[in-house]
Amino acid sequence: MELEETAKQHYTDSERQQIFDNEFMPHINSMYNFAYRLTLDQDDSKDLVQDTYLKAYRFIDSFQQGTNAKAWLFRILKNSFINDYRKKSKEPSKVDYQEVESYYNSEEVDRQITPDLRVEALKDMIGDEISNALNSLDVDFRTVIILCDLEGFKYDEMAKILDIPIGTVRSRLHRARNLLKEKLSEYAKQMGYKTA
Repeated sequence: MELEETAKQHYTDSERQQIFDNEFMPHINSMYNFAYRLTLDQDDSKDLVQDTYLKAYRFIDSFQQGTNAKAWLFRILKNSFINDYRKKSKEPSKVDYQEVESYYNSEEVDRQITPDLRVEALKDMIGDEISNALNSLDVDFRTVIILCDLEGFKYDEMAKILDIPIGTVRSRLHRARNLLKEKLSEYAKQMGYKTA
């Protein structure tokens, strides 16, 4: 895992705990939201956030107190996601046939299907159509939209989190917004908006 090249700090145990509690923990909801938008799975999101906070504590001496803790945590989360994504993409898919059989033999099959958790989690923040369009974007485009438009990071912060040049951030964000615009143009027409 690459973290910014800064001089290592030598915090005491109480300073580590204070930094963790006061600078890292206030961002846990944003971290979960970011993880959920990347993984689109509640359990994977929780695992990713937990892994991020474990790494943050483990590498806390690399954190420079007074800098942007949220951006530092987002970078760890993003790197963990990419590393995990690469690892999973090389593994063959696994299916728990016992679980599938149990489900189809249970009474739950006749019940109404549970609503999509992605829609439920995001419905108070953004509409279903927007959420679905955002979730359908490639992860690189989805990530820049989330960081900029939903989390409010500046371009230079995004460049550090994503470990790419600012020019790439700008072009990727421009492309992502255009893709989102294309995906939402029909929805906008239905809602009465005129599209150019």
